[in-house]
Amino acid sequence: MHPDTHLALHHIRAAHLRNEADTYRLAKATRHPRSLRTRLGWTLIEVGLRMATAPQPAAVIP
Repeated sequence: MHPDTHLALHHIRAAHLRNEADTYRLAKATRHPRSLRTRLGWTLIEVGLRMATAPQPAAVIP
C-alpha cells in the first residue's frame, strides 16, 4: 500500500474514533439523570412493597 494512502486511511479512522468517543461521552453525560430516576423508581417500589405486605406477628418464647 502506498504510504500516502495508508496515512489518509489512518487519519480517517482516527477521526472516526474521535467522533465515536465524543458521542459516547455525550451519551454518558445524559445517562446520569436516567440512572437517578431509575434508582428513585426502585426505591418507591420497595417502599410500596413494604407497605403492602402484612407484618408478621412476633414469635412468643415461653
